[in-house]
Amino acid sequence: MSPDEYCQQKAAASGSSFYYSFLFLPQERRRAITALYAFCREVDDTVDECTDEAVARNKLAWWRREISAMVAGNPSHPVTLALAPHMATYQLDAKHLQAIIDGMEMDLNQTRYLDYPGLQKYCWHVAGVVGILSASIFGLTDPQTKLYAEKLGLALQLTNIIRDVGEDARKGRIYLPVNDLQQFKVTAADLLNARHSENFEKLMQFQTDRAKAAYEEAYALLPAKDRKAQRTGLIMAAIYRTLLDEIEHDGYHVLTQRISLTPIRKLWIAWKTYVRG
Repeated sequence: MSPDEYCQQKAAASGSSFYYSFLFLPQERRRAITALYAFCREVDDTVDECTDEAVARNKLAWWRREISAMVAGNPSHPVTLALAPHMATYQLDAKHLQAIIDGMEMDLNQTRYLDYPGLQKYCWHVAGVVGILSASIFGLTDPQTKLYAEKLGLALQLTNIIRDVGEDARKGRIYLPVNDLQQFKVTAADLLNARHSENFEKLMQFQTDRAKAAYEEAYALLPAKDRKAQRTGLIMAAIYRTLLDEIEHDGYHVLTQRISLTPIRKLWIAWKTYVRG
């Protein structure tokens, strides 16, 4: 199996909405973004699938060394072998890859966030930086496009947090800021024990409004001349915004189930967004 095939399998197996947006890219850009996505999956799985914290930290340390080795021209993992040829082509900064690993390490260091600024810092590492790297691969002519991509990354991550409230709580992680929980009189125990309530719905509506605002801020930042090149990101946004609407319409029953869109619906949204430009 070639490095590109490995990354392709990693991306397809995840079933992520991102995979559907990659389908409309030219081949070389698709290879690059698939390699980047596979890297993100590898380091994320290191934390999510490893029950021993010490082992997870050692694996993340290995990935840090592997990024340095890739920069030095000596990658060894299929993901870095696939990603290496694109680093210079799309002006990808290895420091951003290291920042993503920092974000994964944050999951080992803390399981709660006191306020929204603290959560935003986490989101920057695990999503904002990914947005910046992705925008570079998609193609840009205006530096402001990176600001759009960073804000879009935040919006996508906030959507993930809303979707995965129950699942994350069962893993011992609560990303909803503590002061938001206090404001709406929802306790950590309510989340851990899947106690759906009117207060919980109000809390989730507040989080949804925050995510929607982030999407609108992102759209406003995208320069018109880069819109066509950034259609892949807009496809991601369209799929996630639809998911957010579904969660809202379902009454925020996210403590006991993971709401998702069907593959055919994701593909339809992707096609409509691509055609619309």
